[in-house]
Amino acid sequence: MAAKPVAIIMGSQSDWATMKHAALTLDALKIGYEPLIVSAHRTPKRLYEFAHKARANGFKVIIAGAGGAAHLPGMAASMSPLPVFGVPMKTHALEGKDSLLSIMQMPAGVPVGTLAIGKPGAINAALLAAAVLALSDGKIAKRVDAWRARATKAVAKKPKD
Repeated sequence: MAAKPVAIIMGSQSDWATMKHAALTLDALKIGYEPLIVSAHRTPKRLYEFAHKARANGFKVIIAGAGGAAHLPGMAASMSPLPVFGVPMKTHALEGKDSLLSIMQMPAGVPVGTLAIGKPGAINAALLAAAVLALSDGKIAKRVDAWRARATKAVAKKPKD
């Protein structure tokens, strides 16, 4: 397995505030990743080169965060055979609903796994990426199982005052 099997791509620096939660989750699971700014609109050539070379560069999964028109996840999925998990950014204008709808409305044949808006989506995208990698890596599978067990154990049985 590549040292950095997950690519975390985002449209701009401002998306890192959300996407770093995917990175922190992958850190906790000891899964390598590479964060990259790859804008569908401002750096289309960079996106094209990234997506077409992603598998050859050792990536196994792409996590793509985007806001507004949110074309990045879909464009990455259209050019790469890798699984793509899209994370809608919470935007000021429509609170991320525009991003969510843009990412989830993909035509048949160009799949993007669409997550929740913002931080929860970034965390869950990392967990889904880990689950995909765990299918062929027993060490990652054990770490994912342990993470889930800790999350379950952390839930109190009764509320506290």
